[in-house]
Amino acid sequence: MKLQNQSGMGSYLVMLQKAIGFVALYCSFFFSLAIHSAETKPLKVLMVMGGCCHDYTNQVKILSEGLRARVNLEIVAVVEGSDREHRVSIYENKNWADGYDAVIHNECFGMVKDNSFIENIAAPHGKGLPGVMLHCSTHSYRAASTDAWRQCLGVSSFSHEARRDMTVTNIAKAHPIMKDFPVTWFNPQDELYKVEKLWPTATPLAEAYGIETKKTHTCVWINEYGKGKLFVTTMGHQNSTMEQPVYLDLVARGLLWACGKLDEDGRAKTGYGNDR
Repeated sequence: MKLQNQSGMGSYLVMLQKAIGFVALYCSFFFSLAIHSAETKPLKVLMVMGGCCHDYTNQVKILSEGLRARVNLEIVAVVEGSDREHRVSIYENKNWADGYDAVIHNECFGMVKDNSFIENIAAPHGKGLPGVMLHCSTHSYRAASTDAWRQCLGVSSFSHEARRDMTVTNIAKAHPIMKDFPVTWFNPQDELYKVEKLWPTATPLAEAYGIETKKTHTCVWINEYGKGKLFVTTMGHQNSTMEQPVYLDLVARGLLWACGKLDEDGRAKTGYGNDR
């Protein structure tokens, strides 16, 4: 009887040791995941803003706060210039993009014509720097003879229709960037840019009908420029457009896609979303 008790106690201790070992392994596994997630470095993003015609003072706040709420990132903002001829000071440096994981362009400098200056802006993207181009960035540097910026954007556009309500149609529902974008989205009082040429490296994601031109124009797309991936939308003239969750969600997914941090299901990869 005594031996049986010892045997039973021994079995119990063995089972307890196994259970403790399993729990320890389980906890260690999830603790390591937590540490990995906590150690994920935020994307270091440069945001360049300025030029004519838009409320950049408030847009830098809208975009910075909206994107930080959705993406694990740090933003360094450069906001300067109030006219179309201004040359952003950081672009004078050949290595202006060094140290950044991505650049968000929200600038309006259409009358800058110095080809070498413009080619220096596009060059880091061609070498692999991810980019996001918003609204008037599509019309920036349009007066120059070089195609470097147009190739970087993936379109040639030189004018826009009058500001009015527009209905945006999702034409790439299976793309990760567009999976959570509505089939159609009402965008009040925005400017529809006239796309004169879609370069072969660009892939349209959404479009809107132009009342003046009597045809549809791509208003959301992605582009591959050399080794770089770019997300572009011509939407965003009004603060009221940029403030909408649908718009901020779209730009956030576009940024993550360009940086290779977006899953096929349209969700941020581990450590890069708002659930980090």
